Amino acid sequence: MLDPGRRWRAYGEKPDFAGLLSWSGVPYGEDPSDLEGMDAVVFGAPTDDLVSDEPGARLGPRGIRAASGIVGPRLGSSVDPFESLRLLDYGDAAVTPGDAASSLAAIRSIADEIVAAGAIPLMLGGDHSVTGPALRALAERHGALGLIHFDTHTDTGEEVFGVRPSHGTVMHELVVEGTVDPRRYVQIGLRGYWPGPDEFAWQRELGITSLTMDDIEELGLGAVVGRAVEIAGTGPVYVSVDIDVVDPSSAPGTGTPEPGGMLPRELLRAVTRIGREVELAGADIVEVIPREVGSADPTALLGDRVIRELVQGIAERRTASR
Repeated sequence: MLDPGRRWRAYGEKPDFAGLLSWSGVPYGEDPSDLEGMDAVVFGAPTDDLVSDEPGARLGPRGIRAASGIVGPRLGSSVDPFESLRLLDYGDAAVTPGDAASSLAAIRSIADEIVAAGAIPLMLGGDHSVTGPALRALAERHGALGLIHFDTHTDTGEEVFGVRPSHGTVMHELVVEGTVDPRRYVQIGLRGYWPGPDEFAWQRELGITSLTMDDIEELGLGAVVGRAVEIAGTGPVYVSVDIDVVDPSSAPGTGTPEPGGMLPRELLRAVTRIGREVELAGADIVEVIPREVGSADPTALLGDRVIRELVQGIAERRTASR
């Protein structure tokens, strides 16, 4: 295991632009023995072979890591997740460009190792298909999971452009195979023009809850998040965040942007609360396409903060339960 901040220890912190690239400068390791005793583990899933529109999310893990760096608690909290949790960056899955099946298998292998060690996997995507192997690894340990899914789209198509699997079919697959309990599955932030009536009829029949941007506007963010937490219920819950849930004026680096989305502060507030109030089994941030270097990229920066706020929520929940 490597400590990226060791050479800067005397100065209190490592500058973002120097040293080994690990998420927020936490220790970095690639051996399963490095997972021992960890509370939460970040890893990358750098593949976008199953996108239906603009590619580039394969660069998401590197971009998010480069945009990270600030350590310590969020303002207003007395809980420092970097002090109270053992965190590790476990590197990237050994994806194979052009071979989606091999890449998804590699992601599953990494997720299996993290889950077997008893840590919470926090995945940096990658297109949304990468959610599949991470959730399957967790379901093998916990059974069917609850799912809170932030997205412009439902990703519950049976096929996209006549093709499956796809980043637009992943949630359909997970529900059909029993990995996700549809009665504990909530979608937040939907808007735009896809999918159509057939997909929503299928969701209603199974008991999937869809909360649109209109619901956020009319009911308020607090009520929507409260309802999502209530529906996800007790037991392990996975949180999947497609960055296109955010309005493209704030997160332009994504493959299928749709105007009219959430504000960054709304998303961050939501995931912090969810991290505090559910039994978080795992989470991901997907569909980030960096276009600048480091924190100069607003989409990668927001992607980093999604993971940061989930980690903050985990730490606050554990501190409160002691």
